[in-house]
Amino acid sequence: MSIPELEAIAKQVRRNIINMTADAASGHPGGSLSATEILVALYNDVMNVDPKDPKNPGRDRFVLSKGHSAPALYSVLGEKGFFSKDEFKGFRQLHSILQGHPDMKKCPGVDASTGSLGQGCSIATGMALGAKHTGNPCKVYTLLGDGELQEGVVWEAAMSAAHYKLDNLTFIIDNNGLQIDGSNDEVMSLGNIAAKFTAFGFRVIEVADGNDMAQVLDALHTPAEEGKPTCILCHTVKGKGVSFMENQAGWHGKAPNEEQRALALKELEA
Repeated sequence: MSIPELEAIAKQVRRNIINMTADAASGHPGGSLSATEILVALYNDVMNVDPKDPKNPGRDRFVLSKGHSAPALYSVLGEKGFFSKDEFKGFRQLHSILQGHPDMKKCPGVDASTGSLGQGCSIATGMALGAKHTGNPCKVYTLLGDGELQEGVVWEAAMSAAHYKLDNLTFIIDNNGLQIDGSNDEVMSLGNIAAKFTAFGFRVIEVADGNDMAQVLDALHTPAEEGKPTCILCHTVKGKGVSFMENQAGWHGKAPNEEQRALALKELEA
């Protein structure tokens, strides 16, 4: 798929994120908007997935470790055809397939139920290890938030991934610099993320602009290094695409009201 086509999907995904969170009057728009290019690229140009056969054993797997960014994942899955886009209206509603965090028992295309930070990358590591043991050629991708790296279980998973030489596994870091209580540096400094993953035995690819589709695609299409898991460190902008949300920690878990919805959608139509 061409870059303009992917960018058009990304713009629609952003509109869906705004509408879903506004309709529900709750949710996490900031980190959903920062991760949009990553998810659009994965599902439309990189991963082997088929919405008509979502349980195919040979499919690639994706785990949204930063499960609160479910609006972005749901939007991408809906646009891809895993379920009707009419379901967007039910986001965060009782009995909806689109709960506040991904539920693999409810939502087609979701490979793992997530939400407790740090655990998604452990699930993905287990999936990759299982694939190695069974000879399944699938690839496994997991998307983490940078604040999530403050969870110790992330580093246990990373240590295991390197130990078992899981070159079928890719950690993708949505490094927007902000978390619910402020900047990462204020809450718990992460230091040199690339150096940490290198020290843990990963091949690290750094993406200067994780909201630039071409740069994201280049990183995701880089061939794996034999015997090493990959970490793609994407420097992104929280709230990307909506000027009054960009680089604002307050939009981590706050939904837009009707006036803000209208302003955001106007920007996204431009």
